[in-house]
Amino acid sequence: METVETTPKERASIAAGAVAGAVAYVVGYLVTYLWQGGSVEENLQAYNAIVDFLGGDPIPAWQAVGWLYYNAHNVAFTTPALGSGRTAQNLIADGNAPMLLYLVPVVVLLLAGFVVARNASAVDAASGARAGVTVAAGYVVLAVVGLVAFRYSVGDSTVHVEYALGVLLAGIVYPAVFGAFGGVLGAVTR
Repeated sequence: METVETTPKERASIAAGAVAGAVAYVVGYLVTYLWQGGSVEENLQAYNAIVDFLGGDPIPAWQAVGWLYYNAHNVAFTTPALGSGRTAQNLIADGNAPMLLYLVPVVVLLLAGFVVARNASAVDAASGARAGVTVAAGYVVLAVVGLVAFRYSVGDSTVHVEYALGVLLAGIVYPAVFGAFGGVLGAVTR
């Protein structure tokens, strides 16, 4: 079996892609928080008042904004339903949040892929795509961390992002696809 050796320049490009992916995740979340944080907090007031009255911990707005950020990746979050079931919710798809939120992860990942391809001196579409896809390395790590950080528990009930789709769509598919497209744009507009 033949091993594939990477050059120092390729390793540097992968590291730059991972950093750009992590930055893209944080920027995307921050844009979502700054844009929708007040609205989310306002919508949580009635629920949090009841939870507080019953002695529970209110849902922090930053966690609920995290659910919304995953919704922008087409990943629902689950809530306890009456009985023993669970209900999946996507606030954007349900019309409870602006549809433009779907563009937040797309735009930050396109920009990250663009920057990484330019940094790697990609000169054609193929090299641009290879450079841009590396943003997935950093994005997936924070997408997995977000699955844990945005989990809210009260008593025996939890509200959390769908784990498998959170990793697959938000952590791998979105950054790989849109990072690669951004990388292609970075290379062909050089």
